[in-house]
Amino acid sequence: MPYLKGDGDLFFNATSAKIFLKSQKMANKVSAVALQKKFKKFENRIKKNTLKILKILKKERISVDVYLADNKTMKFLNKKFRNKNKSANVLSFIEPKNFISSPIAKRSSGKKIGEIYLNMEQKDKLISKEFLIAHGILHLLGYDHIRKSDAIKMEVKEKSVSKKLKIF
Repeated sequence: MPYLKGDGDLFFNATSAKIFLKSQKMANKVSAVALQKKFKKFENRIKKNTLKILKILKKERISVDVYLADNKTMKFLNKKFRNKNKSANVLSFIEPKNFISSPIAKRSSGKKIGEIYLNMEQKDKLISKEFLIAHGILHLLGYDHIRKSDAIKMEVKEKSVSKKLKIF
């Protein structure tokens, strides 16, 4: 355990130093960024819940960015990247291989898996933001719901995460 020396310096014994270093190596990195000012107040909650979901999924050293957006932005992104002229609840974009990361991402110790865009003005109030984040993360981890068998696997994982988050 760490202890304070008389002059206020913090010291660790060998065991606590190993634990500290191990926790630093396994830490996930999440940024939550409001694309509109009105969603700024949700950034900390979204970041905290995203970290919880990564922990439930037993993921370590993962870096992900979550952007909080309005319907207009989500409709624009959905049209541009999926050719669907309607808003979406959540969109995920996998980090391309050999992608030149930003200076902030380069300092991260985790593997950046991609970006999630979360519609903060979603119409379906029965779907929680946490469920949508989990859905987005699962897409970034390679899950999809195009084929029925894949959809079933993804739904099982979503239900497992939701149960642990106490969403349902």
